[in-house]
Order: sequence, then structure tokens, then C-alpha cells
Amino acid sequence: MTAAKQFDIVIVGGGAAGIATASSLLSRAAHMAIAVIEPADRHYYQPGWTMVGAGIFSAASTAKTTAAVMPAGVTWIKQAVTEFSPDDNEIGLADGSTVGYERLVVCPGLKLNWAGVEGLEDNLGRNGVTSNYSFKTAPYTWDLVQNLKSGKALFTQPPMPIKCAGAPQKALYLSADHWHRSGTLNNIDVGFFTATPSLFGVAHYVPALMKYVEKYGAELHFEHTLTKIDGATKIATFTRADGEEVQSDFDMIHVCPPQCAPDFIRQSPLVDEAGWVDVDPATLQSRRYENVWALGDVMNAPNAKTAAAARAQAPVVATNLLQHAGLNTGMGHYNGYGSCPLTVERGKIVLAEFGYGGKLLPSFPKWLIDGQYPSVLAWLLKARALPWIYWNAMLKGREWLVKPALGAEESS
Repeated sequence: MTAAKQFDIVIVGGGAAGIATASSLLSRAAHMAIAVIEPADRHYYQPGWTMVGAGIFSAASTAKTTAAVMPAGVTWIKQAVTEFSPDDNEIGLADGSTVGYERLVVCPGLKLNWAGVEGLEDNLGRNGVTSNYSFKTAPYTWDLVQNLKSGKALFTQPPMPIKCAGAPQKALYLSADHWHRSGTLNNIDVGFFTATPSLFGVAHYVPALMKYVEKYGAELHFEHTLTKIDGATKIATFTRADGEEVQSDFDMIHVCPPQCAPDFIRQSPLVDEAGWVDVDPATLQSRRYENVWALGDVMNAPNAKTAAAARAQAPVVATNLLQHAGLNTGMGHYNGYGSCPLTVERGKIVLAEFGYGGKLLPSFPKWLIDGQYPSVLAWLLKARALPWIYWNAMLKGREWLVKPALGAEESS
């Protein structure tokens, strides 16, 4: 079959990773024919939803139309992808048409599997069940926090990988900080149920976080996976690592849903056994198809799935696409950088920055921001600077602090 539309580069996904990559490409090679395939009308600054759930940002401030962020000079194909045919360099779309490409970038994000917890979909946004992982329910988190004067508040985290692994406990800290400031914390039992064996994956930051766990009197339950919510009785069921089920009542529960790659990705020939797009972790090039790259939450490199990671990855992918096309020499290498600004209280953040293997990769000298301690400056970065940088730098192809150094042509 001959594709009806043909492009030099096709980008699947118009989220943070896709728009940033398109802009980075245009800043290097404005003459190329680039298409972005994205069915959604709205584009979200998802890192802001933690702040929405704490009453600090409005939900509206985290959203723009997709048209407003789509770079001038690209073709926006407002369709859903149904099929990949990488042997033919083609993509099938929901309307039955096909799109052809010379090179492909895959970055549609991941799927929030709300159905993976029995009863969650039916109760989300009511009966005290909320999540900052949804634009619609993040404001409900703040409503619940403000109105809870006594009782039991649970916060959950599913098995990895998930986007922004710090977000489930950020919700805990900001909620408990409000109760602490309003004088009601002593009347509220706070529990954190996580499928992971530890509080945070990079041990360097755990001592600072534990001080806040202790301050808020939060009870930690490791290796507990949420499996069921009964909204009518307000009972949450968890499965422990040993297979035993345990239950807890709640007055409010903040849920981070289980997550996986989108269905159309998992059903494609691009993926590994776990369903994530299989890439070289340094070059982000597909291990199976030499003219395919992936970045953002959908690929299987062992980095934290954060917007900061996508910001660092986009210039690497843009550089390597053009190297593959013979338009530049040398390749960019991604070091696994990710950032997790852990909002431990209103006005202070523990800024976790790290790469592959948990290697610390701080952007600032210790005298300015030391990730081992909560920082007011890190809060200002999160609350004021990063949203502006997202909308006006990352999505515009301005690669402040993330412009890749060109290395050898082979991946490391």
C-alpha cells in the first residue's frame, strides 16, 4: 500500500516530548517536512497537577489548546494511530488512512490504567476517592484536603514504572502540611501504601523525606499494592508482597493508578516483552528499526518518567535524527537525567536530580540548592520558573541547559 501522505519525519504524540522534539528539529532543520500525529484538542502541563491538588495552581493554568503549542512549520494530523508498519515505513490511522515517513519518533506517553484497580473508575472524583494524575480530579483533591478535619487519609503508589514516581508522596506531604498549618493534623491518621520496597528509588534523598514522614506522623506500608476500592463503605483493599490481602478504611484516598504503554503501542512490533518501546538508552534509537526513535514515558530506558527527562531527551533525539539523515556529524547521548521536585511542604522542596543508576546529576551548586535538604529556592523554581520554562522554552525548542554535546557516532 502506498501511503497517502509522506513526510521526512513523523512524530507520534503531541505531548511534552513530541512538541519539544518537533521544535528542536525545526530549530536545526526548518526545511524538513515534519508531521505530528495527535488526536487531543488540549495540551496539559502535567507537573502542575500536584500543585492544583494543593490549591496552589488553578487547573486552568495547566492547560492550553493543542493548536496553541503546535510549532509553526509542522503538519498537525489530528488522528489516533491504530497500527505501525515499520517494515514499510507507514502508520495506520483511525480514519483508515496511512502516513509514510523516512524517520519516525514515537512519544505518545503512557496509559493510566484506572481499570487496573477494581472500583476505582466508578468512584474516582466522589466518595472521597481522588487523584492528582487526572486534570478533572486534581481540584477534588484540594476540596477533600480542605474539608477533612478528622479521620483517615490514605495515599497510594502502584508498581513501577509510573510517571513522576515522587508524585504520590508529594500529594501526601502537601496535604499533611495543610492539616499541620490548620491545626487538624493530630486528628488525622495519614498512611502511605506503596508497592515499592522503599520510600524513594534514590537513597540519597530518603533521609530528608523521612524527616517529613516523621513530622506528619505518616505510617508507611511498603510492598502494598492497591487492588480494590469500595466507595460506599470507604474500604481500600491492598495485596502485600506475600500475597496476603489487607484492608483499610478511609475518609479520603489519593490514588496513583497503575500505568502501562498505550494499547496501540503494546500491540506494535516496536516493543520489548513488557510492552514499552525498545530503545538504546543512550541514543534513544530503536533496537529493532534503525530509522525509529522513542522518548518520553513510552520507552524502556531505565530513567525516571518525568517532564524534565523529556526535556533532556528531545534535543538528543533531534540531533540523532539529523545525524541519521546526514545533516550533521556526531550523536547526542542521553545520560538518564530526570528531576523530581519533591514538594515536602508549601514553600519548600527537596530537589532530586539524578540519572542512570541513581547517579546524582545536580543542575545547581550545593551552596545554591542542595538536594539533601528542603529548599525555598527549589520551591520558587517549581512554582514559578518551571511552568514558564515549559511553555516558553521547552515547547519552543530553546534548549537551556540541555543542549547535547556531540559525541562519537556509535552509541555508548
